[in-house]
Amino acid sequence: MNELKAAGITDVELQKSYQECKRLNSEHGKTYYLATLLLPKEKRPHVHALYGFARFADEIVDDLGSTLTPQEKADTLRSWGDSILSDIRSGKSADHVGRALVNTVKTFEIPIEYFEAFLHSMAMDLTVTSYERYEDLLEYVYGSAAVIGLQMVHVLGLQGNDNNVKKKQDALAAAEKLGIAFQLANFIRDVGEDLDRGRIYLPLSELRQFNVTRELLGKRVITPELREALKFQINRVRTLQSEAEPGISLLSSPTRPCIRAASELYCGIVDEVEKIDYQVFTKRAKTSNFRRFSVAFPAWLRALALR
Repeated sequence: MNELKAAGITDVELQKSYQECKRLNSEHGKTYYLATLLLPKEKRPHVHALYGFARFADEIVDDLGSTLTPQEKADTLRSWGDSILSDIRSGKSADHVGRALVNTVKTFEIPIEYFEAFLHSMAMDLTVTSYERYEDLLEYVYGSAAVIGLQMVHVLGLQGNDNNVKKKQDALAAAEKLGIAFQLANFIRDVGEDLDRGRIYLPLSELRQFNVTRELLGKRVITPELREALKFQINRVRTLQSEAEPGISLLSSPTRPCIRAASELYCGIVDEVEKIDYQVFTKRAKTSNFRRFSVAFPAWLRALALR
């Protein structure tokens, strides 16, 4: 409740919505939730609201325990998504996560286009099972991940003058790259899980460059060819992370430790893939609690010093 008080959120029903978003974040996004603890208290509820919206939509699409058919999932996503978008336009919502989301969107003037793009990508997961080119994949990744970074820039704010157009454009461009890097790191780690869902997120044309076919991938064996293909994807993650780094310095100073920690932990997934010798079919690349602590604690100290 201290976070809600710091954010000036006093309406009881609105508080309940923010608390529900926080619950979704703490239960399903442990690394993400850890990073939010590094933010100033008044920012945290709004970040939870963004996560709550994204998580609820993702659950409609990817809940493996669901008995809904793909068409029923598509209908449910469309109905809920259209309702949320309508709520954003009207400025009010009765939805359990939508109420907090709409308040956050209004508070920080976040463009509705980001949420439209996100819902579009979630719908793609119900019909598209693979991507031929990296450029094709980017349509999906923009909506599923890049827009999360773009939303965050609005919430976190910039150092100094938020009205500096060039600074904001540079910060948004960096946030987009970092969001893409996060998503690509997940794709590398989750190759096996995605196959279970009937999906391949690694661009097929790039796999073929290393003589990896769809059939070979389906055998779930790490061959020398597939190992090289994964190395190629890992290098892309690190390049995007490096290119995004200067943009973090444009954010308001109390929020930078959080984003730098998130960058290290999320992009660090590819380090863990290397540590398990790319055995993504039989092992899960996980960031250890020790590494989380070793990244988060110094970041927390830096965050305290900047408040």
